[in-house]
Amino acid sequence: MVTVVTRQGCHLCEVAEADVRRICDDMGVSWTLEDVDADPSLRAEYGDRVPVILVDGEEHGYWRVEEPRLRAALAGY
Repeated sequence: MVTVVTRQGCHLCEVAEADVRRICDDMGVSWTLEDVDADPSLRAEYGDRVPVILVDGEEHGYWRVEEPRLRAALAGY
């Protein structure tokens, strides 16, 4: 599963969400959004680096989606 850690009003977050949606939909992989400001532990970990992309709960990248790398990570799903 892919999670996008995001924040309201963040342009990079909107771009990352659209990229993840397109890639995951294309590959048939589920994904979710998590608001960094709604969870103190997420805010402490990722607050200044959003958007953050998590794959199976592990940090995969931040700020921008690296499409070939994300597709490779999801190839086994």
